[in-house]
Amino acid sequence: MNIFQERKVVIATKHHKELVIAPIIEKELGMISVLVDEFDSDQFGTFSGEIVREYDPIETARKKCELAMKLSNCDMAIASEGSFGPHPSTPFLSVDDEVLLFIDQKNSLEVVVRTMTTETNFNGSYVSNESELNDFLEMILFPSHGVILKPCKENTDKLLKGVADKKMLFSAFHQMMAAYGSVYVETDMRAMYNPTRMKQIEKTTTKLAIRLKSTCPNCENPGYGITDVKEGLPCSNCGSPTSSILSHIYECQACKYSSEVKYPNNKSSEEPMYCQNCNP
Repeated sequence: MNIFQERKVVIATKHHKELVIAPIIEKELGMISVLVDEFDSDQFGTFSGEIVREYDPIETARKKCELAMKLSNCDMAIASEGSFGPHPSTPFLSVDDEVLLFIDQKNSLEVVVRTMTTETNFNGSYVSNESELNDFLEMILFPSHGVILKPCKENTDKLLKGVADKKMLFSAFHQMMAAYGSVYVETDMRAMYNPTRMKQIEKTTTKLAIRLKSTCPNCENPGYGITDVKEGLPCSNCGSPTSSILSHIYECQACKYSSEVKYPNNKSSEEPMYCQNCNP
């Protein structure tokens, strides 16, 4: 039985994320998506730095859902929260870490899915002339992807956001250079100005739909899925545990039933090159 069929769910966004979230949840789960005009996600933090995010990504998404449900009088909500920065193991690569959180108050259900990818244009640079600015714009896929201009990286008082017009951009660049002597340009990571990020939100929504269609084998509640991973896949040469994934842990939020699925990547051992004992 689909407990979500024909029920309203509010999408907690002001950055047009409903464009990719709504079609998936409506088609796959039978939900009816709604928006709230007065919902303002910027109060929970902005990528451009005017408001610092106070909570971690999951708690931030939870607070977005709670506010959206209060404003809309819905008992279901979906919110996303993105984080951008250097890759945890390869610092010269940037990553987009997308969290999507779903709350169903009626059924006491909360489900979190996450997608981490290096498919992002996240970047920023000081530019001192049109040539440097053009190089940056080409690298970050302007004008399909918007940018933010600041007098300096830390200055959030005089910034210009959501710039996707080249004439406007170069005019603002010259005005900023004349007034402050420097310009910092960075990618605008808000979803409506960043199709690459919007694509990742779409992928994460698909993961959420799959998770909500997965039911617990013990109590049949939806949302049964991976909640943890265990490392320790043995080396094929010496048998020592490696940092590669040995198993996935599945758990039901409702009844707490859990199961362990070994060798999720169809590998029962790891190559010696990834072993700290064989290849320290």
